Amino acid sequence: MKLKALFIYIMGFGYIWVGIQHFRDTTLFLKIMPPSFPWHLESVYISGILEILFGSGIIIKRTRFLASWGIILLLIAVYPANIYLAFSESAQQSLGVSSFFALWVRLPIQFVLIALAFWSSKDIKA
Repeated sequence: MKLKALFIYIMGFGYIWVGIQHFRDTTLFLKIMPPSFPWHLESVYISGILEILFGSGIIIKRTRFLASWGIILLLIAVYPANIYLAFSESAQQSLGVSSFFALWVRLPIQFVLIALAFWSSKDIKA
């Protein structure tokens, strides 16, 4: 149980940190937005707010279940941006990442993050 609590706190603070980055370095997130997707800047801000909200919520036992499912839904919602990064040379170059990293590391990590959020939704004594 202590390991699970540790993961929950790491995830919570990790999502809060990434959410803050949506406001500190907006251009980083804009670079991976699929061109066909509308409202780029607004989407970056909304996803940043949600990451901060859900990251905070997962730390608090009373809100953990809903925050975990919020994270799961958010990760699914932003997956198209990760797919775009995986297959767009210009997006990869603008971030300085390889196609190998974008396709074979970043895409599967999203599923690991979804699994961790699901695991966190289960009751623990943290």
